[in-house]
Amino acid sequence: MSPTDHVSAVLAGAAARQDQLLPALHAIQDQLGFVPPDALPAIAAAFNLSRAEVHGVITFYHYFRTTPPARHVVQICRAESCQSMGGDALLAHAEAALGCKLHAHSADGQFALAPVFCLGQCAVSPAIMVNDAVHARVTPGRFDTLIAKAREAA
Repeated sequence: MSPTDHVSAVLAGAAARQDQLLPALHAIQDQLGFVPPDALPAIAAAFNLSRAEVHGVITFYHYFRTTPPARHVVQICRAESCQSMGGDALLAHAEAALGCKLHAHSADGQFALAPVFCLGQCAVSPAIMVNDAVHARVTPGRFDTLIAKAREAA
């Protein structure tokens, strides 16, 4: 099924009430991994909104993406405890190792690097999350090992 067909199916099953816009956007992203920008006119029409209003909702909420997600998401904790325990150096290493800055994808599209503000691992800082797995006491060497394992799993 094409992305357009997925969007059409979600919109066909959605109530045309404006309070159902967020659930519809979640359903689209859950199925496709992102909300395609070319779907905005159809979404806006389904909810009797302007494209600008729909775009405003998508860009306001950090959860929504307008591009396909990377295969692996690496989140580096940016909270104070992790920063004080080497988080800044770990972030610099991660950016160099993945070849991208925060809020960006690696050149091969396999990894997205994102900040997270507390993983609840303050006693064992610095912490990261690779996909849904939390890792504590992460050194640059351990980071490289975790990334190598993620590449192998792909």
